[in-house]
Amino acid sequence: MLKIHFSGEDILRTRVAPAADPVWELVLSLHVLQGRNRDPLTSAWRRTVTRGLRQDVASDQLRLLFALNPPRGYFPDFLTPYASVEGFEAGLEAVRSTPTSLLQRDLALVAADNQLPSSAAALARGDVATLRHLADSMEQYRSLAIGPYWSRIQSAVAADRTRRARALLDGGVEGLLASLRPRMRWDSGVLEVRDYPHSRELHLDGRGLLLVPSFFCAGTPVALLDPALPPVLVYPVDRLGGLAATDGDALATSSAGRDSLAALLGRTRAAVLEASDDGCTTGEVARRLNISPAAASQHATVLRNAGLLVSHRDRNTVLHTLTPLGRAVLDA
Repeated sequence: MLKIHFSGEDILRTRVAPAADPVWELVLSLHVLQGRNRDPLTSAWRRTVTRGLRQDVASDQLRLLFALNPPRGYFPDFLTPYASVEGFEAGLEAVRSTPTSLLQRDLALVAADNQLPSSAAALARGDVATLRHLADSMEQYRSLAIGPYWSRIQSAVAADRTRRARALLDGGVEGLLASLRPRMRWDSGVLEVRDYPHSRELHLDGRGLLLVPSFFCAGTPVALLDPALPPVLVYPVDRLGGLAATDGDALATSSAGRDSLAALLGRTRAAVLEASDDGCTTGEVARRLNISPAAASQHATVLRNAGLLVSHRDRNTVLHTLTPLGRAVLDA
């Protein structure tokens, strides 16, 4: 179990990342791609990416990147720098600028349980060309495995941020931390991460915590090993039905999808869809549109069956947010 200790100052400085983190998603997707867990929500993505890697004549350039990210166990802290909260290019620049001392420490930890290619030795020495090569490999992999699916990844993370924002408004930061159950438990100033692979205690010491919602985080939240680095906790989000390179194709080609979309026609359901743009509970939909809660729930069910909404139950309320297809329909 991982126990994260908060002071009053830490609670004030805790926040949620502003969007999906492209570097964290890249690194964690490597673990999903190589892992044995065959999650049906990512199975089509795995097949497509694996096929693309086989066809790519430059795939050998990715060997070091894959070796540094085994499907289980430790992976280097330096590959997911704090700067990535500012975007992919900022994260890559931080990777290229990693101090040699951190490279040596992180690579030694990976090598303790994994066989690394010969290029890892040059990386450990801080060789500039090898660091640049590693960053280029990250860009190459991203264009194949992340770029075509980025809108759905962003939408899943945005939906989770809506949930956390409501928890924050209703209960402050402690309400936000309590909303992370069942994978985590907030109690008396300590956030406990269950099923963590190693027993650890992390004292934030007034730095606060950056919570990073992630599509490719598989089950157990992830924290950096080095307690001196800015504290980050990456946690999984609802994957909203999985990944598709072109959102809506499956829906458009299925008779059930056509029937569901046909049922959407009408002013009230369009209004329900619009009300859910920033997240809305069933009761709030009913009040905004001056309809009964039962009618609001029925309309939301039709929208959800059509793939336009996703609903999350939290105790006695159900929060509705848009899927990528729902947002595209609303924007159109």
